[in-house]
Amino acid sequence: MALLTGILSGLGNYFGGLQGFQTMLIISIVMNLFTYWNSDKMVLAQYKAIQVDEKTAPGLYGMVKKLATRAKLPMPKVYVIKSNVPNAFATGRNPEHAAVAVNTALAEMLTQEELEGVLSHELTHIKNRDILISTIAATMAGMITMVARWGMFFGGGRDENGNSRNPIVSILVMLLAPVAAMLIQMAVSRSREYKADEGGGEISGNPDALADALMKIENYAKRAVMPNATEATAHMFIINPFSGANLKSLFSTHPSTAERVKLLREQGKKMRGVRA
Repeated sequence: MALLTGILSGLGNYFGGLQGFQTMLIISIVMNLFTYWNSDKMVLAQYKAIQVDEKTAPGLYGMVKKLATRAKLPMPKVYVIKSNVPNAFATGRNPEHAAVAVNTALAEMLTQEELEGVLSHELTHIKNRDILISTIAATMAGMITMVARWGMFFGGGRDENGNSRNPIVSILVMLLAPVAAMLIQMAVSRSREYKADEGGGEISGNPDALADALMKIENYAKRAVMPNATEATAHMFIINPFSGANLKSLFSTHPSTAERVKLLREQGKKMRGVRA
């Protein structure tokens, strides 16, 4: 997050001096606050998620309630997305205003243990406030890209003496800053997925079931893209809703599923060893 802030501030200063820095700082703060308060409503509306309760989905709701209690979290809102491509995500600005959403296909194809693993993964995101972290990272990365394009449009800016900047340096800054921001954003997203897997294994008590669920979900993701899925929200899902087979690791919002499964298997062995 510090690196993203530094890049954004540096771009503002490079293309607009102190005034540019201050302007970009104010804009980024406003955008972050807006996203912080409204991202959950926006993404749930985008995927046409339907809120359920104890009466409309007693099994799913009861499972989330049991796991939330185990994780010592407030009960999040529960949503269902009608889709034949399985996936799930969590959203909300904090644990007190959080929601968990699952696709209808997810509950149909997973065993109870596997579904508990997925839900525990999403609850860990809520517990760690990953939604806020990833939202701010994505917003700042988008701002950096916008500022770089703004600088290109206005010819690369001028230094403190009013002289035009070196055009070659300006072009490099415009090209490399967005790439650097994207790499940092992706790295943040991948690191939070590893932590959510670990927490999901602890809350559910069955890391192997979560590993099995990840493999099933990825198999579907490779064959079909979830309706209404966008690159901007891909980082929120437990498995990238787009086919991950052709994505380079540095440019992926998610770690390798094979690596995630490996770590979960190791976690399962350790947990079984402790119990024994």
